[in-house]
Amino acid sequence: MNRSTERARTLRMDMTDAERAFWRRVRDRGFGGMKFRRQVPVGSYFADFLCCEKKIMVELDGGQHVERAAYDEHRTQFLESQGYQVVRFWDNDVLKNMDVVLAELARLCGMEGPLPPLPRMGEGVVAVD
Repeated sequence: MNRSTERARTLRMDMTDAERAFWRRVRDRGFGGMKFRRQVPVGSYFADFLCCEKKIMVELDGGQHVERAAYDEHRTQFLESQGYQVVRFWDNDVLKNMDVVLAELARLCGMEGPLPPLPRMGEGVVAVD
């Protein structure tokens, strides 16, 4: 197994609460039938969430990103040069305003109509406090 694969696997196992909450909404084509993958290597970076068919990358940022603005800007420029649209949401918004986050993502993906429903408990969904 190469270093990139090992790192991606570690990142997937160590998801934040916001990443877990977002993943529950988009996994298994649960968001408009689009296939999202998580912690995908792109160059020397890892995309938090990536939809290849729409070439859209979703990054969830915690408070540490305030101090890393220059790094994030450089990273975003590289990812956009690879043909991806990079969308950033704050962890807090994902946890407290998921419907707003998903509505914005739907708009950016060109989706029309109501958002897909939240999966019911017991269908592979784990509650996060």
